[in-house]
Amino acid sequence: MPKTALHRPSGLSPAPLAASLAELLCAWLPRQRWFAGKGHAVTDLTLVSTTELFPGCLHVLVRTEHLGPNTRHDTGTSPPDDCYQLLLGVGRDLPPRLSHAVIGRPSTGPLADLIVYDALQDPRATGLLLERLRTPGSVGPLRFERDPRVAVPAGLTPRLLDAEQSNSSLVYGDSFILKVFRRVQPGINPDLEVPWALARQGCTRVPAPAAWIRTSQPDEATLGVLQPFLRGARDGWTLALESLTSGLEFTDEAYELGLATAEVHLALATAFPVDAPSLRRNSRLAAGMSERLEATARSVPELRPYASRLRSAFDMLGALASTVRPAQRIHGDLHLGQVLRADHRWSVIDFEGEPARPIAERRRVQSPVRDVAGMLRSFDYAALSRHPWRPEWAQHCREAYCAGYAAEAAWDPREEPELLRAYETDRAVYEVLYEARHRPDWLPVPMAAVRRLAEGR
Repeated sequence: MPKTALHRPSGLSPAPLAASLAELLCAWLPRQRWFAGKGHAVTDLTLVSTTELFPGCLHVLVRTEHLGPNTRHDTGTSPPDDCYQLLLGVGRDLPPRLSHAVIGRPSTGPLADLIVYDALQDPRATGLLLERLRTPGSVGPLRFERDPRVAVPAGLTPRLLDAEQSNSSLVYGDSFILKVFRRVQPGINPDLEVPWALARQGCTRVPAPAAWIRTSQPDEATLGVLQPFLRGARDGWTLALESLTSGLEFTDEAYELGLATAEVHLALATAFPVDAPSLRRNSRLAAGMSERLEATARSVPELRPYASRLRSAFDMLGALASTVRPAQRIHGDLHLGQVLRADHRWSVIDFEGEPARPIAERRRVQSPVRDVAGMLRSFDYAALSRHPWRPEWAQHCREAYCAGYAAEAAWDPREEPELLRAYETDRAVYEVLYEARHRPDWLPVPMAAVRRLAEGR
């Protein structure tokens, strides 16, 4: 990696560096796939933490304000703010192989006339990052920790995955994968907390953390997690689409996936406290779902004709005296893209939950039926994404998945139809809003579910 002489320690203080980086980052951040306000301008930028990780490489936490979809200057609504994690390389020259990683050349401040680039795309920088993880210790506010029982070899070749996602992931030698959280929130990230707790329970369905990065500035937060890479594994979404394309059934795989989901839920119920069912919980849950429905109907005209009938699902949930299942820690965002299959065995990954939601909310106990509903919606999504539409394929998968779940958990999610319908309706409403904003061509997929659910089916 190109090296440069940085002015230390004053050159690393936020104010001088902000003068060098602010203009460049304000232009660069909105173009990144993991930027939450994609398509909206950054209105303010503040460097909240800067650490020289090694010569020529800065670890930066930057707080931004940006115009969101519901932000307007004439209403006085404050733009949303987010804290992002960046690994910035700095040098006088850059090899041609890294030209695509260039962020820009500052004209002022301590980095004036130097090249600033995204160091996560530099194999030498990411190789040194792995060495930090292999040797626990601190660098400024950054703490590198690891499970001493796991051997992480030196010299593993890094490669940055280019899949569209809300974080950045590096694979090291097809042995480990490091997820770098781009949006940073205070508190322990569930993608570290949950797999670590499950590993202590002996649950092998979830890859256990081998090492992780934390920071104490400006708050305690998780920055990244290194886990075993499941070589040869394929995600459930890809496998489901192949099944549809070839005209094959997917019921055996769906049944086994139901078993795996129940196994994870049982381990979570042992690893974390659970809450007994209550009328108040049902009422709060139904009220939140109704609020999301009303907000989405205001934003998406296509949903409005179905809103009153969809609301009946939430009214039925709110009227329940109780539910059979206690609330517990769950995955929170379960679908076919969050499961991997290797050697005829399913594994569950990505316990981060929805990154846009606060970590405290993502760590709350919820009904395991929410995860089940998410997977049932995913089968529908797969079936509707291929022509001709095969609704019977999705239905067979749904039934097989619930049967597999019941065989392991000793209770069947279909035995709580009001709860299952409410969660599936809430998920479909979320999908409608997402597709309307980001992929309008996909809007007919969740709208098909909306019509079915509005009819009570």
